[in-house]
Amino acid sequence: MRKNQELYAILEVSRVLTASFDLQDNLHDAMQILASRLEMQRGCVFLLDSASRALNIVAAHGLSREEIKRGRYLSGEGIVGQVLESRAPMFIPNIGAEPKFLNKTASRLDKSGISFLCIPIMLEDSALGVISADRIYSEAHGSVDDDLRVLQIVASFIAQFVKLYEHFKSKEDELGRLRQQLTERFSLPNIIGESREFQRVLKSIKKVAATDTTVLLLGESGTGKELIAQTLHYQSARAVNSFVAVNLAALPENLIEAELFGVERGAYTGATARRVGRFESAHKGTLFLDEIGELPLASQVKLLRVLQERSFERIGSSRSQSVDVRVVAATNRDLESEVRRGNFREDLYWRLNVVPIVLPPLRERVEDIPLIAAHYIQKFNRTYSQSVRLDDEALAALVQYRWPGNVRELANTIERFVIMADRDVIGLSDLPPNLTQDRLVCTPVSEPSNGDVDNLGQEVQNLEKKRIIKALQENNFVQNRASLALGITPRQLGYRIKKYQIDLRKI
Repeated sequence: MRKNQELYAILEVSRVLTASFDLQDNLHDAMQILASRLEMQRGCVFLLDSASRALNIVAAHGLSREEIKRGRYLSGEGIVGQVLESRAPMFIPNIGAEPKFLNKTASRLDKSGISFLCIPIMLEDSALGVISADRIYSEAHGSVDDDLRVLQIVASFIAQFVKLYEHFKSKEDELGRLRQQLTERFSLPNIIGESREFQRVLKSIKKVAATDTTVLLLGESGTGKELIAQTLHYQSARAVNSFVAVNLAALPENLIEAELFGVERGAYTGATARRVGRFESAHKGTLFLDEIGELPLASQVKLLRVLQERSFERIGSSRSQSVDVRVVAATNRDLESEVRRGNFREDLYWRLNVVPIVLPPLRERVEDIPLIAAHYIQKFNRTYSQSVRLDDEALAALVQYRWPGNVRELANTIERFVIMADRDVIGLSDLPPNLTQDRLVCTPVSEPSNGDVDNLGQEVQNLEKKRIIKALQENNFVQNRASLALGITPRQLGYRIKKYQIDLRKI
């Protein structure tokens, strides 16, 4: 009968220690099992604190909270400290007659007749802590050798559990730090742009990020749609879960369904294992469907059903699977035109177009170009251990360029500058021809009323004055920004303000 109780105790302890990674609860449950199965009056698990090198009780049976707090031993202190130091088990037949038994917890008012067993918790050569138990022995209540053997087995289980817990906690902490870094990286203050057009975008992101609503990002290629999608995710309650991105334009038509919804084992020849789809991977998180305008009509029907019913079936399975996913879609196409042409389903368009956010091209937010350029210069200087900078003329050329590839093209251009630079300062002569030839279209100069040279000169000056005033007004009278918008240096702008007697207070 006693042997059966020992086996049950060992089996149940191994079960509770593998049930979860809750250190204190699992160890407390293990001590409760030993108490009920082996008639243990009191029991404690002490673990070694790596910083203080002291043994603290982390789980106990038969002790109050106050008694647990008092149970702290240094290595070599009392029976508990000696067991840790010697790494050998000890048995005290009567703690009332043992002067080395300190009873720091003060949980034993009458110590006479109580036996004390103490076992080191070891993993290979490392001492992780100590497990102890109080017993009152009689012929009917088992033997010391039996209890020592059971406690040694339990101590080995605890040692493995504690080591696994430490590894799990380390990875969980690392994951938390990485997640915090992502949250900080994809926060609104880190998205560069002070132009009125881009501030409207940021305002929309701020409003919609905390919700679970579907968002449709519209804009030319290279305007930062995936950056915005990641920001929406990491500024939402879903940030603790996965952000899954899929570029639909990069997938062959016959693989799109398998990629999105997954494949059941045996669904077709070669399907030797179950394959999880992107919707399933993004459960409780965010799914970013890039280039949604490239989705074939046949796949559009299945996507619409998932968005409506929040469920899907893997290929080869008839079992419906529920999914909780926030969908962010993006395209550089005019979806309304695609709907009229019959290339995109109207019902899917309206399902996706809950909150549309239009990202302006870089040529419509020229005042942001110096800020973005400065960001990438700093980034690539750090990456390639350089100290490159742009002079005023080169920066003015960047501001005047049309940037058909938008922010992506600007980033690539800056990276190329930093890598290929022969000197620290990049000037106008160092720029490739396309940056100096493809300029933003300026307001044309109207023809003079007659051929008189003085009239022509005066008209040019009037036009220049008007453009300076307009640039100042559009840039909140910040002369550095106005000069960049005009393609001249701040010094040249200051000279012209004086030349044309422009009174900044009046305008």
